Amino acid sequence: MPDVLTGQWPLSWSIALFVLAGALTVVGSVRLAALGDVLADRTGQGEAVFGAVFFGLVTSLSGIVMTAVTAAADHPDLAYSNAVGGIAAQTLAIAAADAAYRGVNLEHAAASLPNLLFGCLLIGLLGIALMAAFSPDVTVLGLHPASFAMVAFYWGGIRLISDRPRPMWVAVRTVETVPDEPEATGGGPTRRTGSLWAEFLGIALVVVIGGWAIARAAETLVTSTGLSAGFVGAVLMGVVNALPETVTAIAAVRRGAVTLAIAAVIGGNCLDVLNLVIGDLAYGGGSLFHAAGRDELLLTSAALVMTGVLLGGLLVRQERGWWRLGFDGVLLITVYVGTVAVLAF
Repeated sequence: MPDVLTGQWPLSWSIALFVLAGALTVVGSVRLAALGDVLADRTGQGEAVFGAVFFGLVTSLSGIVMTAVTAAADHPDLAYSNAVGGIAAQTLAIAAADAAYRGVNLEHAAASLPNLLFGCLLIGLLGIALMAAFSPDVTVLGLHPASFAMVAFYWGGIRLISDRPRPMWVAVRTVETVPDEPEATGGGPTRRTGSLWAEFLGIALVVVIGGWAIARAAETLVTSTGLSAGFVGAVLMGVVNALPETVTAIAAVRRGAVTLAIAAVIGGNCLDVLNLVIGDLAYGGGSLFHAAGRDELLLTSAALVMTGVLLGGLLVRQERGWWRLGFDGVLLITVYVGTVAVLAF
């Protein structure tokens, strides 16, 4: 048993675990979308705030564990690339959800001030991470000062977004806009709220265990196949890390919870940036930000560009686009494919 927990796994085990974790994630994420929609109504938080904070936290748990495990195992490049690579892959989930939404483009139907502000928060966090990589290599209590700044920036952003009872900006309502309004029944009286929370947290526990297994499997892939840590972290781990957001976003739009679909992705991305803080804490070789190489900085820049594109789509609110996608969906796919191509070669 100790060898299973700490030793290197066979390559066949690692590949099988990737597939198994992906399958479990898909099944659990469909259920998470239903639970998140009901709990957003019952708590009164609304789909945007609930999706970005609670929902985003649960769907990011696997990535948090992946980053912490790989950083503690002295694979800082793998830890860093998993965090920012997951952001890029998860942003691509918006394009997938857009294609699944019937009618107008998803960004038109889900326009809301909180979603725009969470996008701004994400850009700020990614910018701080880039600044840290080019700042002096110092640590305080084992953490780079940027880690403290990112936590404070996130907390302040959440307070700013959730404490505005009278917004000074609102999206123009059209016949295709889907307002974020709680259902009169609060999601149905058949189950107690405590029971829903218990199921929600139970799925979260499964996600945590899956994240640990994927991180261990990724270490084997790097050492056994010769693939770069940047590619494994950004593409393989990043895609598995992005599965919860992708599946739940598609499931949410199928339920008509379009605001939740956008918020879960953007909110999960904000928490994924904070994965760098977790990795910085777990890494014993100094600052995680300064362990980032060219591939990791490229990924961070790509995540910034993709977030900017998404914000543009939410502001422009194009009603129709190409192949059931808006201009932003096409650009998101283009930027992501181009980034993966550069990492592969």
